[in-house]
Amino acid sequence: MWKEAIDQQGFAVIHTLFSQAETSLLIHDLTESGIHRSWAGMRHALRQPSVAALAKDQRLLEIARDTLGPQAFPFRATLFDKSLDTNWLVVWHQDTALPLLERRDLPGWGPWSMKEGITYAHAPADALSQVMAVRVHLDASSVGNGPLRILPATHTLGLLSDEAIEKVVSQTQSVECAVPLGGVLAMRPLVVHASSKSRIAAPRRVLHIEYAATSRFDNGLELALA
Repeated sequence: MWKEAIDQQGFAVIHTLFSQAETSLLIHDLTESGIHRSWAGMRHALRQPSVAALAKDQRLLEIARDTLGPQAFPFRATLFDKSLDTNWLVVWHQDTALPLLERRDLPGWGPWSMKEGITYAHAPADALSQVMAVRVHLDASSVGNGPLRILPATHTLGLLSDEAIEKVVSQTQSVECAVPLGGVLAMRPLVVHASSKSRIAAPRRVLHIEYAATSRFDNGLELALA
């Protein structure tokens, strides 16, 4: 059921995949982690052992491999920690940047950047079609605490310019993705999405784990673990 939704709509909500005990343990480990954190969360969270273990949990691998193929593996994880104290909004966009082992100036790739020692490039649509994200909700995501909003089926439109995204936003009804504690939101990177600021005291902590069908693209570029 959820695979069909990911293929057709670009996303699916899978309710209560993890118990409160499991999410509480993850929150504790992330709080005690020595990995650098920004005010909004933690980049390159696969360096945290508990996050790396979660990313390889069979429940998440099943989602990724049913969607991307039997060799799908996690390559990047990010903690988003939104609250009234660490609050932000995200405008409508697609996720197009990938971490790579090295920079090679190739058609369709770029612009390039460096984030905490890892090379990134904005990727073409064919590479991004081999990627998906699984967002594990360590808190309930409700209408009040800045949940993800998605424009269904927009992942089928390819890479969009800012002007094209504005047009799509004006023509498409958005879906607000409320996800319970322990639930998962699986999504394609090219589905157009946004989020608003939190308006309530309840935190919204999400582990955004990305999976790829392969570590090496046809042009020789290889994903870095982040």
